[in-house]
Amino acid sequence: MGIFKILEPAELPYDFGEWKKEPFSERMKMVCQAWALQGFGAPPAIILFYVFKIAIYIAGWIFFCSFSESLGSFSYIGEWWFKFEALGKAIVWTALFEVLGFGGGSGPLTGRYVPPFGGWTYFLRPGTVKCPFLPRVPILGNDKRTIIDVLLYVGLLTTGFYILCAASISPHFILLLTILLLLCGILDRTVFLAARGDIYFPMLICLLFPENGMEGLKLIWFGIWFWAAFSKLTPNFTSVICVMICNSPVFNMKILDEFKKKLFVKYPDDLRPSKLAGYVAHFGTLVEFSMPLLLIFFQANPVITFYALVILTLFHIFIFMNFPMGVPMEWNVIMVYGGWLLFGYHIDISTWGIVEPVIMLILFFSIFLLPLLGHFFPRHISFLLSMRYYAGTWGYSVWLFKGDALEKIDLNIKKSSKALMTQLKHIYEEEKAEAALTKVMAFRLMHLPGRLLNRLIPKAVENIDDYEWMDGEFIAGEVLGWNFGDAHLHHEPVLESIQKRCNFKEGELRVIMVESPKLHSQESDWRIYDACSGLVGKGKGNVREMENILPWGENAALERKHTLN
Repeated sequence: MGIFKILEPAELPYDFGEWKKEPFSERMKMVCQAWALQGFGAPPAIILFYVFKIAIYIAGWIFFCSFSESLGSFSYIGEWWFKFEALGKAIVWTALFEVLGFGGGSGPLTGRYVPPFGGWTYFLRPGTVKCPFLPRVPILGNDKRTIIDVLLYVGLLTTGFYILCAASISPHFILLLTILLLLCGILDRTVFLAARGDIYFPMLICLLFPENGMEGLKLIWFGIWFWAAFSKLTPNFTSVICVMICNSPVFNMKILDEFKKKLFVKYPDDLRPSKLAGYVAHFGTLVEFSMPLLLIFFQANPVITFYALVILTLFHIFIFMNFPMGVPMEWNVIMVYGGWLLFGYHIDISTWGIVEPVIMLILFFSIFLLPLLGHFFPRHISFLLSMRYYAGTWGYSVWLFKGDALEKIDLNIKKSSKALMTQLKHIYEEEKAEAALTKVMAFRLMHLPGRLLNRLIPKAVENIDDYEWMDGEFIAGEVLGWNFGDAHLHHEPVLESIQKRCNFKEGELRVIMVESPKLHSQESDWRIYDACSGLVGKGKGNVREMENILPWGENAALERKHTLN
């Protein structure tokens, strides 16, 4: 019995049967209070799953590096790991690892249990649902995967693995890989985003030009850190710190319960972020802002560079230990590795030495224009392309299924994974599986933008107790084969694709869609749809108003001096 204990989720601090009898607002209060101490309550074995996955990822990189004439086997890694060729192999391997479905968006922390991976199990299957880049354009806007989509995806994988197994990285094959990735993305942007095209596509462009490639990669690394920090300059990030730390399986020890409580104004009655949470959030943002700036502006100073890299390494280790939703573990590894290689071991190469026009153009779009526009016009640009990584500024959607209407998705849509509840039933008893899923509501409500739901749910349905709550992230993962916090993978075109196949009746499915807050105003556009009849309502909400609202919708005391620790 003891060996199976590590597979068990944390016990809820209340009786689940009694919980179901409570009014909706009280139920939300209880799940949020439970999250504050135990997060999602994931079993300890989850840590082993992701650590093992990272070990396979690193071992794969070392294996593919052994094919390169200028590199070698693991025995000689100290002689070659800092070479440009080794980083090139890491970039191609990571992009393939991601697009296969083994990277971010995989495993139990992203709602994948049986099977634990999406990616290739969808992208190689004709008839599955796509999310085309141009949904209104004939042929290109087809939402059903065809043999052409599959062949392009196979070509993408084949080209990538050929590069990995080659004696050296050929710019000609890198060019073919980038073309195939673009074509796959036009036909199904899920594939492009799953490959993390927001960062690896411009990196591949740099590999096309070995003479300027390292300078370009340095700017990309800087841009990722900079925009990730920039996106945290909002009221939203402090709530992210609370939710993330409380959810970490590493920090899920009773001895840390008092520390977790201090992250909130007054646990358990006021779960707004405390001053302590604010200090932690601001310190993290300061590190993520200042260290990359030091690397860029003091590139020739080995002492400053060394200590900046040490601090950034510790920063990424902290992120890794928190196992944030989406679990971008491979991203943390390659950011640390690339940081040391580019800035530490190649300190003589300056980012100001780029002369290749193609690299300059791609970098202008990828690490300047798209992130900048994405912060001001979030409805039109993917949160990933905007580089708004885990800052609490993501959009989201909540899908409300009446009665047993959710079953229509399993019955009518071709996919490789069953409904989330069905997956969980393979592991837990039904009540335990149902109890675990209720924590997802807490995750959404405890972030500032999620608190708008307290106003929007009554506009969407008359009686929430008649509906089953499903987060849009799980809908995207189940229907499209990949999810990573991008609400544009479960917005209007995806709803239309699902309705075309499932034919929900009036009132059977209502969807609340909330866009990311705009940087300058912190306004969030929202829409409510009925799958059958269309738009039910739309409007705007302001995240700043949510600072005085508790996650379960009650107004908190307005005078900060009486409420903050």
